[in-house]
Amino acid sequence: MAFPVRRLNGVLMTAWVLLAALLVGTGAFAQSAAPSAGGAFAQRGAPNITASLVAETDRPAAGSTVTLAIVMKPKAGWHGYWGNPGDAGQGTQVAWDLPAGSGLKIGDFRYPVPDRLLIAGLMNHVYEHDYAVLVDLAVPAGLSAGTVLPVRGTARWLACTDAICVPEQGEIATTLTIGDGATTAASRKIFDGFRAALPRPLDQPARYAVAGGTLSIAVPYPQAAPMGAPWFFATTQEVVRYAQPQAVRRAGDWLVVEVALAEGASVPGAVEGVLAVSPGVALAISAAPGAVPEGGERLTVAPDGATTAAPAEKTGLGAVLLILGGAFLGGLILNVMPCVFPILSLKAISLAKAGGDERQARRDALAYTAGILVTCLALGALMLAIRAGGTQVGWAFQLQDPRVIAVLLMLMVAIALNLLGGFEIASLSVGQGRAGQGGQAGAFWTGALAAFVATPCTGPFMGAAMGAALVLPWPLALAVFAGLGLGLASPFIAIAWVPALRRLMPRPGAWMTRFRRIMAVPMGLTALALLWLLSRQLGAGGVLLGVLLAGGVILALLLLGRRQRAGGGVNWALGGLVAVLLSGAAIAAPALVRGDRPVAGEGLVGEPFSEARLAALRAQNKPVFLYFTADWCLTCKVNEANAIDTQAVREAFEAGGVAPMVGDWTNADPAISRFLEAHGRSGVPLYLFYAPGAATPQVLPQVLTSGKLTALAKR
Repeated sequence: MAFPVRRLNGVLMTAWVLLAALLVGTGAFAQSAAPSAGGAFAQRGAPNITASLVAETDRPAAGSTVTLAIVMKPKAGWHGYWGNPGDAGQGTQVAWDLPAGSGLKIGDFRYPVPDRLLIAGLMNHVYEHDYAVLVDLAVPAGLSAGTVLPVRGTARWLACTDAICVPEQGEIATTLTIGDGATTAASRKIFDGFRAALPRPLDQPARYAVAGGTLSIAVPYPQAAPMGAPWFFATTQEVVRYAQPQAVRRAGDWLVVEVALAEGASVPGAVEGVLAVSPGVALAISAAPGAVPEGGERLTVAPDGATTAAPAEKTGLGAVLLILGGAFLGGLILNVMPCVFPILSLKAISLAKAGGDERQARRDALAYTAGILVTCLALGALMLAIRAGGTQVGWAFQLQDPRVIAVLLMLMVAIALNLLGGFEIASLSVGQGRAGQGGQAGAFWTGALAAFVATPCTGPFMGAAMGAALVLPWPLALAVFAGLGLGLASPFIAIAWVPALRRLMPRPGAWMTRFRRIMAVPMGLTALALLWLLSRQLGAGGVLLGVLLAGGVILALLLLGRRQRAGGGVNWALGGLVAVLLSGAAIAAPALVRGDRPVAGEGLVGEPFSEARLAALRAQNKPVFLYFTADWCLTCKVNEANAIDTQAVREAFEAGGVAPMVGDWTNADPAISRFLEAHGRSGVPLYLFYAPGAATPQVLPQVLTSGKLTALAKR
């Protein structure tokens, strides 16, 4: 019988890995070794994995910390290793050569989540693609501006295929100059991608217990949150059997992973590792000895990723239905949330039109619903695509871009002017085109605008659903966005299809003209709010830009209205040219007028959000009220005016020693995006209260009262 070639390759691979790992650990890699002393790692020919050193900023401020990335790029068919390589292999090591007397301090390596590679019964934790190992460099205070700090090192790693391993090395270097700490947009985007590949820190304690040769780790994880085929990668070495199947079960809001203990293993006080819950979702955990919940349906995960699917499908279906229901209810409740107030004028006129004949009301309802669904699905798909590219964004990401705000400002000015009768266009005039395609076109764009403007802030039920959509497979994630849209459109659908509700609506008549003029007021106020938001994003230059754009729109549309009243038609060529020029200015100008914009959190109650500062306050056993807001989130602004920024709450917080902290998400902030996502949210507002000594924060409702906050301070 012929000997299996694949198994022979596996045996040879195992031998190579063990030999190469032995060479790595011989001591030739001591810190004091001369950089030229390559030994077994001496490079012969082109490397199979290239290594380079990149800094997030090359002008760090004195006393700050700069993140470095060791970027590893394997050739096709080759792979590198995680920090804990598994049964065999070796992670990246660096002998740093820092300037003598500089005071620079290198932190620990932070690896992205690895892949599993099982060869000849040996589990390898590897990367078969480009990856980056992050490390923080602490720059001492007191260094004068312009000080040059060369950072060099000799990196050594193991490059393998499924049949051979080669120990390799390379010189990595970058040069830092003490400056203002500014980071370019391109560098920020690259490092956001690197950080997106890291496991997310779990801010809640995990527990473990040992029984009968099995290590059971209980991780707090919401019961409604989706789960794929979880796998625990242990960073604590020589504790578990890496190649053995792992069992997973859900016990309420706990995810319990059962892993076989290594023979003769001595479990330390804490077990650390990474729990890959599903594709794209991994948690960095540290488990201490404690009680582990019993019960729950069991899912067995093989080393190659195969699972027993029956229990998982049952649990997964229930979780998905719960998430879809939450999205629908969230969209329904959004109709009465402050976020939707700016577009109530458009919806009010549309609802008044529904008082007409039944067929027209239903056609308009379907068109309105289609506009909402198309917009929700488009925004959701765009958000998922951007996140797939490594950029941290969340729901309502579009309102963090001043170009979008500038275009919306022009649109709101145009709608206000249309409602006032300054000009008439069927597709914009909600009171026109009652018959045929024109009426449905107006209803469609009304729905699209309603979804675009109304969805930034989250309401009850919606926050958890949108957060779960970020970790679901993309078809299910889009279904969640569609459920949100259906909830938002459902009142209008009910009025169109339920005669009793439709009879409550007033009949169309002359009153609609007066009502239309009145409804121009909230549109004008919305335009002013967008102008204020431009000032928050761009500074004084944003105000000037907004005024010029609004003035251009008003002038062009008043001239159009004058021509219409004189009996002339629309000059579409000239109108199109003006629209292109104004839109081009709105898109191109924000990058040119950026001035001194307000610091994030300026004017808000509390110190600016920082995970390090939050951890420090909790370590001091201080109660912390943490809230996340944005200038474009009307629910946030209402809560701040009516509850957070009130004299009673200020006095109660001061008396109770509560430290308020605010995360301002007005402009894109990947750190806040990551924190929101770690707490199952994809948008604002989010309100958290950390009681002294509490392991987890209390999640507060999204509509606050001053009484609720003062009661927290008195506990």
